[in-house]
Amino acid sequence: MKKFFEFIIKVFFWSVASSIALVVVFKFVPVPITPLMVIRYFENPSEKQLWKHNWEPIENISINIQLAVICTEDQKFLNHNGFDIEAIEKAYEHNKKGKRIKGGSTISQQTAKNVFLWPNRSWLRKGLETYFTFLIEKIWSKERIIEVYLNSIEMGNGIYGIAAASHYWFNKPAAKLTAYEAAAIASILPNPRKYRANPASQYIEKRKQWIVNQMNFYGVLNYKTKDE
Repeated sequence: MKKFFEFIIKVFFWSVASSIALVVVFKFVPVPITPLMVIRYFENPSEKQLWKHNWEPIENISINIQLAVICTEDQKFLNHNGFDIEAIEKAYEHNKKGKRIKGGSTISQQTAKNVFLWPNRSWLRKGLETYFTFLIEKIWSKERIIEVYLNSIEMGNGIYGIAAASHYWFNKPAAKLTAYEAAAIASILPNPRKYRANPASQYIEKRKQWIVNQMNFYGVLNYKTKDE
C-alpha cells in the first residue's frame, strides 16, 4: 500500500511538472497542433486534404479580428483573471431551465481547452480546463493568450487559425482583414462548421453589424493595461 501511494504521488508530481513545463514552452513556441485538429482529422478521413493551419504571429494579425473575437466571445477579457463569474452564473441559470446548453467560458478557458484538452463536456475536462486556465493566466500575457487563441480555434470545416481562415474566407492575409471581414469570421465561431463567413447568410449579416457596433463601442484595444 505504501508503494502504491508513493506511485500515485510520483504520477501526480510529474503530471503537474510536465503540464507546467508545456505551458512555459508554449509561451514562446507556436502551438503546432491541437487535440481537436486530430479528432477532426480522424472523424472525416475523406476530407483530410482540407486541413489548413498555419501559425501567424500577433504582429501579423489585424487588430480588427483581435477586437472582433473579444467583443463576441469575452468582453471582459482584459480585466478578468481567466474566469467571468457573472457569465458562468448566467449560463448556469440558463441551463437549469432545460434550454439549449449555453457556455460561460472566457477566451482564456477556451484557449486552455483548445490547446491542452479534448472538446467533449465532462467534469474531468472542466476541472482540467480550470487548472490550465489558471496556468496560462499566470504564465502567459493576455496578448499571448489571444495570439494562441486566434491560431488554434476552428474557423471553418478543416480551417484552423486566423491565417488559414482569412485566406479561405476572404483570400487575403490576416493582417489585411477589415472590421466587417473580421466581424464575419467572429460571427461564425459559435458553430464554424455550420455557418459561412462569406458569403454570409442573413443571420450572419445581423451578427456582423452587431459585432462592428460593439467594436466601435469598445474602443482601443490595449493589452498592456492588464499585463502591466
